Amino acid sequence: MKLGEALTERAEAARRVEQLRTRINGSARYQEGELPPEDATVLLTELDQVLDNLETLIRRINRTNAAVPVDDLGTLTDALARRDVLRLRHAAITAAADAAAGSGRGHLARQLRSELKMLAALPVAELRERADGLAGQLRELEVRIQRTNWEADLLD
Repeated sequence: MKLGEALTERAEAARRVEQLRTRINGSARYQEGELPPEDATVLLTELDQVLDNLETLIRRINRTNAAVPVDDLGTLTDALARRDVLRLRHAAITAAADAAAGSGRGHLARQLRSELKMLAALPVAELRERADGLAGQLRELEVRIQRTNWEADLLD
């Protein structure tokens, strides 16, 4: 099995866990004289099986991420850490540029000379250019990660 397939299975298992939780909660109590919509005990047993499989899958994915190299970035775990930080950096720089540009304030302009003028404390154009560069790095890294996911075999 390829790592990409395992990641897809992990996402499906996580959705299944959430569905079972909802169904268990809906069947955990019922009115006297009526039948519950589903047998909560059976659902709990199924939940345990799905969670056991999910744990095994997560362990294998983590082992694979820690062992598989990604070009000059180190392991896949290193590349994922780099991606997470790039996302945070991009979001922070974009938010700073938006704040300096006055986004979110409705771009109200002065109506009277006596009103205070708002000035940008940060160079908006430079921040936007930096954010664009970060977005490009992020896209490139994401492609490398996805390629690795579909080329790497899942470890036991």
